[in-house]
Amino acid sequence: MSRLNSFYLSPDQWPTAVGDTVVLEGAEVKHMGTVLRTEKNQTVRLFDGQGRTGLFVVIDFGRNKAVLQATELAEHPAPATGLTLAIGWGKSKRRNYLFEKTVELQGNGIVFWQAKRSQGRVPDQIKATWSDKCIQAAKQCGSVYLPELKTSVGGVAALVQLADAFDHCYIAWESDQISSPLSPFMLSKGRSLVVIGPEGGFDDAEAEKLIQASFKAVTLGRSILRWETAATYCLSLAMFGGQEV
Repeated sequence: MSRLNSFYLSPDQWPTAVGDTVVLEGAEVKHMGTVLRTEKNQTVRLFDGQGRTGLFVVIDFGRNKAVLQATELAEHPAPATGLTLAIGWGKSKRRNYLFEKTVELQGNGIVFWQAKRSQGRVPDQIKATWSDKCIQAAKQCGSVYLPELKTSVGGVAALVQLADAFDHCYIAWESDQISSPLSPFMLSKGRSLVVIGPEGGFDDAEAEKLIQASFKAVTLGRSILRWETAATYCLSLAMFGGQEV
């Protein structure tokens, strides 16, 4: 059986029962009609990014909206483990790559934080284009969850406060003093937070404050990694560790 085309429906529009109808509008309708040439009476897959999926039949299709009826609905439990990355803000054209890989490798979330060596100021709010990139990636790979995206203008102090929501907290520091490697086992239980510096790396004072706040310092190996490579490496370790549980 061929794979069904997938489309995103926001959680506040999700139906409560089989037989309910929903309306798709905007970019999803354009993708459905113009790109994938979906027709009336065709069955498609919808997801809300929070663990709910379903099969829907297109019962009406127009230029600006599509009406679909639910034929099957399912809820998928949230994973017991997962990785959130806190990444020092920087001006980078490779940010879209990060969103794609976070979805594909089943990351729980991304926090962009204001570091001393950040290039520019982290935005006060997430951008719609960031969420759109995550949705596109989820449609491609079949993920039922979207990562939670946040920004933090408060620097290290805000990261320390954020740590209360996690079972394990790490700082991936490129210092020669650090010899403990981050491993899949470290990321295999509970919710983990890994802090990565901006393109210019951590200021020593930032790293020391995090360590004093009980963040465990780890190394990602001998190579000096770009921030998006470091992020992908951490996500891969977490995904492997989760499969080993």
